[in-house]
Amino acid sequence: MLDIPLWKRVLILGVVAIGLIWAMPNLFYSRVETHNDAVAASEKAGFATEEQQAAMAGWPNWLPNGLVNLGLDLRGGAHLLAEVEVAEVYKSRMDALWPEMRRVLAEQRDTIGAVRRVPAPDGELHIEIGNADQMAAAVAAARTLATPVVSLSGAGQNDIDISASGKVLTIKLSDAEKTATDDRTVQQSLEIVRRRVDEVGTREPTIQRQGANRILIQVPGIGSAAELKALIGTTAKLTFNPVIRRTTDANESPGIGNALLPSIDEEGVYYVIEDSPVVTGEELTNAQPSFDQNSQPAVSFNFNPSGARKFGAYTAANIGQPFAIVLDNEVISAPVIRDAITTGAGQISGSMDVASSTQLAVLLRAGALPAKLTFLEERTIGPELGQDSIDAGRIASLVGFLAVVALMIASYGLFGVFASVALTLNIGLIFGLLSMIGATLTLPGIAGIVLTIGMAVDANVLVFERIREETARGRGPARAIEEGYSNAMSAIVDANVTTLIIAGILFTMGSGPVKGFAVTLAIGIVTSVFTALWVTRLMMVTWFDRARPKTIEV
Repeated sequence: MLDIPLWKRVLILGVVAIGLIWAMPNLFYSRVETHNDAVAASEKAGFATEEQQAAMAGWPNWLPNGLVNLGLDLRGGAHLLAEVEVAEVYKSRMDALWPEMRRVLAEQRDTIGAVRRVPAPDGELHIEIGNADQMAAAVAAARTLATPVVSLSGAGQNDIDISASGKVLTIKLSDAEKTATDDRTVQQSLEIVRRRVDEVGTREPTIQRQGANRILIQVPGIGSAAELKALIGTTAKLTFNPVIRRTTDANESPGIGNALLPSIDEEGVYYVIEDSPVVTGEELTNAQPSFDQNSQPAVSFNFNPSGARKFGAYTAANIGQPFAIVLDNEVISAPVIRDAITTGAGQISGSMDVASSTQLAVLLRAGALPAKLTFLEERTIGPELGQDSIDAGRIASLVGFLAVVALMIASYGLFGVFASVALTLNIGLIFGLLSMIGATLTLPGIAGIVLTIGMAVDANVLVFERIREETARGRGPARAIEEGYSNAMSAIVDANVTTLIIAGILFTMGSGPVKGFAVTLAIGIVTSVFTALWVTRLMMVTWFDRARPKTIEV
């Protein structure tokens, strides 16, 4: 037990050295963070400014640059809980289905007569046919557009339900398709929110689904909840729609299948447009802030091949007609088509400044939210409060550390010094592992570290007490140390495995703050067992080989 081979000694010291090297950047937090930000910005832009080069020179590239990320409660930032209005998607699906349904039914015009869309509740499509006695033929034609539901729970079912009453054909999403649509909508909203937040370069945001249709968003380092809402709450739904007419009557009825939308640039002016767009923002491949021919801020964009083809075909067939560019149910502009636009490129201009054109470009690049977000909860945590939490956590950790060290040295003398050195290395290894995995440290995480400091010497206490018992029985120093480690092993394993299981349950079942506590607790258990069983033993064996004491005082 006291004979540790050379390769084991090298391995133990190597693990400790690697852990401490990975933890070292946290001692120079601001410098390393500035270095990392400069590297990320220069890689994204493709070049580095003088300021970025100076920041990158502030930390050697050959050293690790991973940091323990600070959570919302330590850095400050914004917290939002949003609910996705999934019902809006049902209406959009029915609006998008109408042109195709009209085409399919028009092919049966000789049988079923004329077809027209009539008013219906949101999420339903009502179509009136001319010959009520031919409703079966209309239903059969409509069912050709039904497709299987793409989900495990909806296997074998169609995406739309079709029914008939008198002359009216009623079409709506099936229950299985609604369930699948809800799930897809929330997942798509989650991804788009994540892309929008990532676009502005924030660090370690927490964006996760809660329940059936809610999204939790926590972004450290951002100014306020209002700023975060402005970034992610805008739907940014861009469409290009045919214009039917221009009016100044805000109460004018647009007609079935049309919409009355206000103009942003022209006060008191409204446009009646077709609900079904020619091209949508989903077919954009890029959007960048720019300037128009009058040197005013604008946004330049490009379509993908499908969008460019549809855009080119429509503009070629409608020269001389106005064309509405609609963003979030407001007409940005309605230019007259002068020539066919076949390049797949365009520009949005109007009443915007450089900041708003830059934000609009970010939103368009990230994509439009499929449905509106309703914010149920919002909080802003100031950086001063976060710094107070860090200071309080630092004081708590220091007090706990000094108390444990004092108790161990008073109780076990030189062996207590060995345990205290191992405890110091244990804290370094915790931060090294947290840096390696890119973990986020929260206030509960600091509590986990403080708890680990108190628990880290448990294994040493068990070993030392066993050594004390063996010494009292008259065992020699070598035999007492060997028996102490051997007899304490089962108790050490039992205590730490059960605690590790609890940490796993907390991580699996808990929310964000609880998970932070569980992560630091689990890492602390692993490092404390390693330092207690191997690092402390290595120090004791090295001391014993040199001192060769006849007796030991524990």
